[in-house]
Amino acid sequence: MPSAAAWWPWVASVAAAAIVGAYAAPWLHYLCKPAATLLIAAMVLRLGAAAEPGYRRAIVAGLLLSTAGDVFLMLPGDWFVFGLASFLCAHVAYLVGLCRRARPFAAAWPFLAYAALAGSVLYVLWPHLPGELRIPVIVYVAVLAAMAAQAAAVWRARADRAGAAAALGGACFVLSDATLAIDRFAAPFAAAQALVLVSYWAAQWWIGRSATLARS
Repeated sequence: MPSAAAWWPWVASVAAAAIVGAYAAPWLHYLCKPAATLLIAAMVLRLGAAAEPGYRRAIVAGLLLSTAGDVFLMLPGDWFVFGLASFLCAHVAYLVGLCRRARPFAAAWPFLAYAALAGSVLYVLWPHLPGELRIPVIVYVAVLAAMAAQAAAVWRARADRAGAAAALGGACFVLSDATLAIDRFAAPFAAAQALVLVSYWAAQWWIGRSATLARS
């Protein structure tokens, strides 16, 4: 059976093509953005046969929901709320899976750290958010922070490679989404899209990788 080392060059190549397409060739972006996330889901299904089945199912569900979010966020027009809802459901799926690996709040410090970080991001965004988006964004940020914190708590409780991969993925997701939100609502900058996409696929790769490493 191929190892993860055989998958990452394909994922990286397709993700790189999507990033180039975002700046220079929209058709390439439309093709490669969902393809990169689906490749990670395929890796989990191919390599995760010996992993914890409940955790693997949750991660695959999160990756498929993320693919829906990928599509909504790249469509012409304003599909931001639909993308937000898709990724919210993806983070719930990841959180459910992570809670199967360790009890919720297995370690307190990640929740305190991510709560402080989430509060800081909301403080920056708040004056710039349209009124109708404030509650959805608060809910999304809270769930994202809880997912990343639970990933770090699993790493602290289990001290295994799967936990480390998930914790890294959760941190990368926070970086990606914080950058996306700040660029969209508060302070746009030219390199934002590249930074968002690189950290996004790093997040999905490491979360997917955790599902191939997790053992009961």
